[in-house]
Amino acid sequence: MTQDAAACIDKQPKGLSLFERYLTVWVGLCIIVGILMGRFAPQVAQKLDAMAITSHGAPVVSVPIAACLFFMMFPIMVKIDFAEVLKAGQSLKPVGLTLIVNWAVKPFTMYAISLLFLGWLLNGLIGPDAMDIIKMPLGLDLPVGAEHGAGTVVMVDGIKALQVPLWRSYLAGCVLLGIAPCTAMVLVWGYLAKGNDGHTLVMVAINSLAMLLLYGPLGGLLLGVGRLPVPWEALLLSVGIYVALPLVTGAMVRALLIRTKGKVWFDSRFLHLLTPVTIVALLVTLVLLFSFKGAVILDNPLTILWIAIPLFIQTVLIFALTYRLAKAIGLSYPDAAPSAMIGASNHFEVAIATAVMLFGLSSGAALATVVGVLIEVPVMLMLVRYCLRTQSTFAPRPTPA
Repeated sequence: MTQDAAACIDKQPKGLSLFERYLTVWVGLCIIVGILMGRFAPQVAQKLDAMAITSHGAPVVSVPIAACLFFMMFPIMVKIDFAEVLKAGQSLKPVGLTLIVNWAVKPFTMYAISLLFLGWLLNGLIGPDAMDIIKMPLGLDLPVGAEHGAGTVVMVDGIKALQVPLWRSYLAGCVLLGIAPCTAMVLVWGYLAKGNDGHTLVMVAINSLAMLLLYGPLGGLLLGVGRLPVPWEALLLSVGIYVALPLVTGAMVRALLIRTKGKVWFDSRFLHLLTPVTIVALLVTLVLLFSFKGAVILDNPLTILWIAIPLFIQTVLIFALTYRLAKAIGLSYPDAAPSAMIGASNHFEVAIATAVMLFGLSSGAALATVVGVLIEVPVMLMLVRYCLRTQSTFAPRPTPA
């Protein structure tokens, strides 16, 4: 499997780069810069967000944000050679385990855990009467005062929007994280845990393809159960813009450059230039996100903690479940470790992009997806260390005759 898998993503992970190693620090700095911008120069982010494609007078796609989010996704997708996925994914046990956990278990545990904590246990701390303003679903035109799901149509600065309970907005962000598995950074986590790089590469590629089919339906289902607006048109548009478009563009650019410049140049030069692009684009987006949410955070600085609690529990739970199941079905440690990492990791780039498009840059849902970024690195490094301490409990991989 490893030889075929090695062709799926050409750039083998070599450990954490400067950006990746200190991602939590950069995110923290972005929070500070964003909050300060929101306090002292709120017009900057507002003017940028106003540069939007509209429908029925309501903003649908913020052009600057869409550009940032595209450049978060493109470097991930350009590394993947999907033509090799079918040949590389013939080992049914690890492939089946990862797909089942990611798409049949993880979305629903994320919803349940988030509902338990945000809707019940922490609801009094968040504020049971606290409200959030989110975008109207694309194509929906209701009169002011009308109810839609758990929201009420209100007029904000001459534009119709929905007013929903703040905790439900946070719930939506957590749901969008739960249905977006396997960020490309899982390549780094698998490498650091001394896992099977080939298996990790295959799973990143397969999950990118599965996301095209499953992200929209699962998002619509769970948002609907949570009595949140289900903007199907915007949801499908989000998948198209932030998953399909970079995926197709990445495949085309990859094929063109390999044909014209050669594979050696593509691996050693082009991919090297792309290394910081995803995280830089992410950090720019975070500055804008936090410039809008600065007042909420300053008024209640524990907001990020309340959101982080269910996200942390979900990450550890899915990791433990996958790790135990991998051992139970007889996977070797090099396959079990990345399988568990893939299940625990969230594709926060897609989640942020979708939350911004569906609910707005200033929404609680967008803030919740950003908290996912904030905790990703320290939690995943903790799980890497756990894997390394427990690898001796797995049976050794059989040596080929």
